[in-house]
Amino acid sequence: MEKHHGFLCKNPHELYYKMMQSKEKMKREKMDHLNQCKKRLRVCVATCNRADYSKLAPIMFGIKSHPDDFELDVVVLGSHLIDDYGNTFRMIEQDDFDISSKLHTIVRGEDEAAMVESVGLALVKLPDVLQRLRPDLVIIHGDRFDALALATSAALMNIRILHLEGGEVSGTIDDSIRHAISKLAHYHACCTRRAEQHLISMCEDHSRILLAGCPSYDKLLSPHNSEVYLDIIKSWLGDDVKDHDYIVALQHPVTTDIQHSIKIYGLMLDALVSFNKKTLILFPNIDAGSKEMVRVMRKKSIETHPNFRAVKHIPFEQFIQLVCHAGCMIGNSSCGVREAGAFGTPVVNLGTRQTGRETGENVLHVRDADSHNKIYHALQLQFGKRYPCSKIYGDGNAVPRIVKFLQSIDLNKPLQKTFCFPLVKDSISQDIDHILEKQSALAVDLGGTNLRVAIVCSQGIVVKKYTQPNPKTFEPRMQLILKMCENAMQDAVSLNCRILGVGVSTGGRVNPEEGVVLDSTKLIREWTSVDLRTPISDAFHLPVWVDNDGNCAALAERKFGHGKGVENFVTVITGTGIGGGIIQHNELIHGSTFCGAELGHIMVSLDGPECSCGSQGCIEAYASGLALQREAKKMNDDELLKGEGLTTKLSEPITAAHLINAARLGNAKAVAVLNKASTALGVGIINILHTLNPSLVILSGVLASIYEEPVKHLIASRALLPAQSTKVVTSDLEEPALLGAASMVLDYATRRTY
Repeated sequence: MEKHHGFLCKNPHELYYKMMQSKEKMKREKMDHLNQCKKRLRVCVATCNRADYSKLAPIMFGIKSHPDDFELDVVVLGSHLIDDYGNTFRMIEQDDFDISSKLHTIVRGEDEAAMVESVGLALVKLPDVLQRLRPDLVIIHGDRFDALALATSAALMNIRILHLEGGEVSGTIDDSIRHAISKLAHYHACCTRRAEQHLISMCEDHSRILLAGCPSYDKLLSPHNSEVYLDIIKSWLGDDVKDHDYIVALQHPVTTDIQHSIKIYGLMLDALVSFNKKTLILFPNIDAGSKEMVRVMRKKSIETHPNFRAVKHIPFEQFIQLVCHAGCMIGNSSCGVREAGAFGTPVVNLGTRQTGRETGENVLHVRDADSHNKIYHALQLQFGKRYPCSKIYGDGNAVPRIVKFLQSIDLNKPLQKTFCFPLVKDSISQDIDHILEKQSALAVDLGGTNLRVAIVCSQGIVVKKYTQPNPKTFEPRMQLILKMCENAMQDAVSLNCRILGVGVSTGGRVNPEEGVVLDSTKLIREWTSVDLRTPISDAFHLPVWVDNDGNCAALAERKFGHGKGVENFVTVITGTGIGGGIIQHNELIHGSTFCGAELGHIMVSLDGPECSCGSQGCIEAYASGLALQREAKKMNDDELLKGEGLTTKLSEPITAAHLINAARLGNAKAVAVLNKASTALGVGIINILHTLNPSLVILSGVLASIYEEPVKHLIASRALLPAQSTKVVTSDLEEPALLGAASMVLDYATRRTY
């Protein structure tokens, strides 16, 4: 045995290995020194399968294009390295990325235990790799069990984590994994506004959340060569297949109900055979139950069937072209609810795997896919249709946003992440009913005269209310909203109320998806194109919902009033103006441009009085408080607003109440005006009955009791016989706007799945 450089060497192989270790160490130390000088961020991107690589690859290209800012390491593990799934690591090499480490982490097996063992194996292997690479930050995608092992390893080794696609909901065990990774992650790049709100409600720091959009959309929305797709279709499906005349099928097991998902898979295959269209079917992912699915496929001879082409892997660039030009996509892959929407491709989503995902109108959900006929009928409904392109998940600019976000990360800031918990006093009682009673919402109501904020508990009780005059201009109004909310948040602590979120009711046309007031009413000035969600959310780190005051009234009735348990009803607000909300199949109707349920502007006359909307003959021009006030002033000017027991002071402003009192005292002119107003409202409601056929109409507002009986009489005498069964009632809610604003919070923030 000979000595060599201070250590004993048994053989040349050991010597070579130790020399290479020393060389690698010196190389790393030199690179560390260079990075410190240049302040480059060392980023490790870890990819586990073909699906996550389609989201990570655009970011990897973006990082690679900024060599002065970043150093990129790529770690490959999971199903990328399995032959049964196409050895998809090769496409990473074809994209000219150097792979720093390949880790075999999949334990073969057909049950849930194999997935757990795979996580354990990854946890054993990853620390050595991360110790060697020493990244400043690890980018982890999604919700796979492999990703959970990555996040756990990085977090325990004090390595910063950027998590992609956190805050989403898909209805399986993936939800638990995704949310667990979000809690381990230091930074978040999410795809939708709703996902961002979910992360905020999970107490993640808003300043560390980037609403980027989905990185794959950068590829989907980029210009494509229109001639290439025909060659791609032919290469996978044959020369005789035309665009929009084939089906793409991709179904994965649901690990929380494996046997049922296998049954659905078999029914889907039977329906596809019966449907008799060329079908490109991809093998399922590696989750527990996938082997049994493959057995079902082979038992039905799908791989040799003339109408089917079964494949393990398709390059992403080709796959998106195949989805884009398909007649339909079927299965339960997230691609159906995400990427397919960018092209307007019709989708049949089977089972519960994507429950909770935001989808475009191109997706038809068949949650109880329990028969061949049901799936076949869904294919008949969807095949060959084209839908508007959806940009729910991105606008094509995600990668530049993410790269800029990475460039802004300051490694000198503390690594320890903080959580933004809402202010809440420690509960004295540990009884679960007591705790639930204190779950509350902050409700904001912006009226033409007053601005009101209230703490509303889950039972619909207004615990405390604050009222201030509504400022006439934008800046003072926003400052007052934030100040009043801040005061309410402080009081909520002493009142033992846990604020789950903020709901805002406001006049005007509102986009509730973005939390933006699109158009103002004449009573609220400087209130057009106003983003209410962002400033309130930023100030209090709480999710924020915003909607029109008429819609809020309907939501209040659905949760706390006469509409509770009623599937189809309409709320009509009779106050200063006329408004309302429509509930159909338990869902609020907003309309394609968010002007659904503008009930006050239903026209009941072609040449009636001028309305505030600029038209003529609207219900509001006859039956609103302003319309009655207008008629009362005319009568007063003509000295017709008189009657026994009716007196008006000279300086007293004339209001609708004067006309109503005059009618009660027998003033014939006042009675005629009210009858005309009641008729206009009744005719409008009959139009609603004949259009929507609700089972209930709820009259709300200060004039509801005046109109209830005349409206009932008109429906009984003039509505179609089937519509006469509709019940008409007066609301008994004292604060419909505030309760409706609160219900938006309480209905969503207290649900376990969205």
